[in-house]
Amino acid sequence: MRGEATVLHADLDAFYASVEQRDAPELRGRPVIVGGGVVLAASYEAKARGVRTAMGGRQARELCPDAVVVPPRMEAYSAASKDVFAIFRDTTPLVEGLSIDEAFLEVGGLRRIAGTPEEIAVRLRARVRQEVGLAISVGVARTKFLAKVASAVSKPDGLLVVEPEREEQFLLPLPVERLWGVGAVTAEKLHRYGVRTVGQLAELEAATAERMLGKATGAHVHALARLRDPRPVDTTRRRGSIGSQRALGSRPRTPEELDLILTQLLDRLARRLRDGDRVCRTVVLRLRFGDFTKATRSRTLGAPTDRTAILLTVARALLAAAQPDIAARGITLLGLSLTQLDRADRVQPELPIDWGDESRLDTVLDTLRDRYGATSVSRAAQLGRDPGWSTPILPEHE
Repeated sequence: MRGEATVLHADLDAFYASVEQRDAPELRGRPVIVGGGVVLAASYEAKARGVRTAMGGRQARELCPDAVVVPPRMEAYSAASKDVFAIFRDTTPLVEGLSIDEAFLEVGGLRRIAGTPEEIAVRLRARVRQEVGLAISVGVARTKFLAKVASAVSKPDGLLVVEPEREEQFLLPLPVERLWGVGAVTAEKLHRYGVRTVGQLAELEAATAERMLGKATGAHVHALARLRDPRPVDTTRRRGSIGSQRALGSRPRTPEELDLILTQLLDRLARRLRDGDRVCRTVVLRLRFGDFTKATRSRTLGAPTDRTAILLTVARALLAAAQPDIAARGITLLGLSLTQLDRADRVQPELPIDWGDESRLDTVLDTLRDRYGATSVSRAAQLGRDPGWSTPILPEHE
């Protein structure tokens, strides 16, 4: 592990809402909600009133009746992200993007030409503010994990440096939810054992944490609590999965509506696979029910593929198996992930089924969309229907 704090985690503040406030001066200082039926993003002014991402629009407006609700502008968010990442890469060649609004930067080799990591972070924040018009929070630490925690603690619009001698003082009093990989389920398990702070988790033996949380999760979060995170900033890492989801609000959905949404999600994901010359082996269906409990269902294919028809057949089977639960409990979110990705040129041809016509159809449709636009070709079932919002993603770099 590094001997000094040289890793930056840079994270744009309330990204979608901040872009809206940047482009419409009359929105600055006012509570802004991006979305309509479901909240896609909220400004800090709206968050202070209790509005949260994925909340139903009606509930959000009850909490914040004076909020300004604006429709998403995904192209504007993608453009802003590209401008910010250009600044990242002008700062250091060692950039690892996590999403369109956050990245790790390694600046340890720049001291002689660019100053200390803190000075570099100060200049980076100033450039993003001046050149892109957005606020960005930055954490600086020896490890990626601590840098990410520091940026979150520094929000909004902050800078926090965690020097090696202050790491325990900074991390151990924080709630376990701050640990990378501790979600609501894992936090609840820890709370049942009386473990609420990182320090309390760090006091346990690794074997105890593994018994409480399972071997992999327990070992991971215990190592982080003990300040062990040797992962370098990786500029070559490609995604192991891609996904998309749709918040559905609280009203009942028919099986036909859910199938339409599923096909919209899958069409986009399959196109992203082919655009990146990738194939996937596993399809994962993600659900959030009306009681806000979550579930995932998955199926691993016999061989990797990028064919829309194959992936849609699998996804529909997963959704059909979940229909009894949906009918009994309702559904508020539907998502798909394609995982175990690999390069298309590394794998054998797909499943032992003749999908030749479907393969040619994908090629023809992709060509038409490249030439005439992504919305130029659509399934007949989707004509005149709301296509939903396709969240911008960070382009991959070889």
